[in-house]
Amino acid sequence: MPLVTTKEMFEKAYKGGYAIGAFNVNNMEIVQGITEAAAELNAPLILQVSKGARSYANHTYLMKLVEAAVAETGLPIALHLDHGDSFDICKSCIDGGFTSVMIDASSKPFEENIEITRKVVEYAHDHGVVVEAELGTLAGIEDEVNVSAEDSSYTRPEDVQEFVEKTGCDSLAIAIGTSHGAYKFKPGTDPKLRFDILEDVEKRLPGFPIVLHGSSSVPQEFVKLINENGGNMPGAIGVPEDQLRKAASMAVCKINIDSDLRLAMTATIRQYFNEHPEHFDPRQYLKPARAAIKSMVAHKLVDVLGCDGKA
Repeated sequence: MPLVTTKEMFEKAYKGGYAIGAFNVNNMEIVQGITEAAAELNAPLILQVSKGARSYANHTYLMKLVEAAVAETGLPIALHLDHGDSFDICKSCIDGGFTSVMIDASSKPFEENIEITRKVVEYAHDHGVVVEAELGTLAGIEDEVNVSAEDSSYTRPEDVQEFVEKTGCDSLAIAIGTSHGAYKFKPGTDPKLRFDILEDVEKRLPGFPIVLHGSSSVPQEFVKLINENGGNMPGAIGVPEDQLRKAASMAVCKINIDSDLRLAMTATIRQYFNEHPEHFDPRQYLKPARAAIKSMVAHKLVDVLGCDGKA
């Protein structure tokens, strides 16, 4: 099976009341952990690559890793550019075999966001590729994305219909209270997604797939494990998983997950070296790290996204 676009995935997810997991990948072990979990659970997948991941691992290596995952699993897998910040990087990924790209011009004025997004959409659609755009700005730090809390903004529901009609985008990322990175909310706070905004958007764009970025839940067992093994990670909590599951039952068809994978991998490697300081073979510490990612992804597919058995 070749790489697929997200079009059919999202149509099924919207009707079925579940979401597809979009997992960021940077190396072989991460790709393997994600896809092994999805294969065992027969779940569709979006593997996404950021600008930083392309710089770190090289476009060609990432393409071949994802192609290998498709060959090994037989799953419907879309390869997506996460947070493309220009027409040029979107074009490069489209020309290089990606089946989906995100153009993130959300920091620009509304009309400029429309203009930039429409240009990407026209090129992508001419090449059979789908486009995700963004309205509203999430706070937080993740790779090239760095937005202060003061500069973040919720999506204005009254803008979404005009934006989608004028750009022709295929899905829309909105800001309803999630944020990038692991440092989302302080312990003792009560993080709540703005479901009123999501409901309003759903009414204005019936049947249209919505995307949530910054949706890691920051599992406390991994934060604790990092700190117990020489780390110094400040206390933080993420987006409650029951709220993400509710969003997945509504118009949200794609939920991005990155920080949780990083936490699982880092915590496992720290623990391994603490227990086995004499070891130096990367296979020895990357194997349990890969297993931790696989377990994390399996949990997300079943308990958060609800897309197990939907491939």
